[in-house]
Amino acid sequence: MSWLDRLRGRKPKGEQMARAEIAAAEEHLKDFAATRAGVEAFIEPPTTLDRLSLLLVAHDGESTRRRIPDAAWGRGFAKRVQIPVFDALVSGYPQRLRDYNRRQKLRPGE
Repeated sequence: MSWLDRLRGRKPKGEQMARAEIAAAEEHLKDFAATRAGVEAFIEPPTTLDRLSLLLVAHDGESTRRRIPDAAWGRGFAKRVQIPVFDALVSGYPQRLRDYNRRQKLRPGE
């Protein structure tokens, strides 16, 4: 991939998501949003370990995360299912997510 391709926003062939993978992610995210109250979406930037992803957080802090093809797809998804969307790099994560994860770690026998 040339620097010009990167400048134009083209992705290397190895980083593109297959249609089936996108459809599976969308179905999972839709199901999560439909079965929980107070869901918000957070677009997570790519890191050296993970690719761009969409994190959904319910009112109680329960969450799910899936890879997405690009940020525009994540914003479009949130608009389609009518949930607020935030840029995780700008807004950070809600406290309820950290509280939920802490409670899950403290649960005995599971």
